[in-house]
Order: sequence, then structure tokens, then C-alpha cells
Amino acid sequence: MIPRIALCSCGQLVAHVVGDPVRVSICHCFACQRRVGGPFSHQARFLRTNVSVSGVSSEHVLVGDEGPGARFHFCPNCGSTVYYEPLAIPDYISIPVGAFTDPTFSPPTVSVYEKRMHSWVMLPAGVEHIP
Repeated sequence: MIPRIALCSCGQLVAHVVGDPVRVSICHCFACQRRVGGPFSHQARFLRTNVSVSGVSSEHVLVGDEGPGARFHFCPNCGSTVYYEPLAIPDYISIPVGAFTDPTFSPPTVSVYEKRMHSWVMLPAGVEHIP
């Protein structure tokens, strides 16, 4: 199993992950756009049992455009989100792909809320489209 490390900007909050993600997705919903300050969020979902966290986090529960939302864990020092817990699927933890700082990380296989996608965004070939 491949070990991975996700860090906040200052390095205080760390998520250690073993194994491959069960899903890599991008989300174009307005809540994600506001949260990340960009046109979409990019995250990898892992089995909770494959993730261990060290460091101190602050939490913010955010309800997305639909569904119960997620509990976001971010560093109280630098503000970087390192992981979040999707409330509808408690057996999983999602981690922003950028927190891994790995340019070879797998591309997204799913794109959601495409009805809110910016017109200039180009998606990888073969991605599953969820309007």
C-alpha cells in the first residue's frame, strides 16, 4: 500500500494515508468554490481506517448545495484545510489533493455539479460527469 502524507501550510496538521483513494473527484458547487477560493475543489476520498491524523485542528461544518455537508478540519495556525468528513458517508475521509503536493497524484475520475462549472474548465478524458 502506498503511504501518503497531507500537510497544512505550516506543517502542524498532518494526515497520514495508506493505500489508494477510492475516488478522486472535482466539485464545481458554489459552496466548494467559496471554500477553496477557486473555480472547483479537488479531493481524494479514502477509507477512514486508512487515515491517521496528528496535530491540532479547528472544525467547520459546511452544508453544500445538496446533502448534509461535511465537517472540515483546518489548521488553526495557517488556516489550511487538511481533511474533511463527509457527513453522509462516515466510513470515509476526504483530503484536498493539493495538501499532498504531489504532481503525479491521480487525476479526477468524477466531476460533480457541472451545471456550475466555469466555461473555460477542461476536464480529463474519461471522467464521469454528474451535472
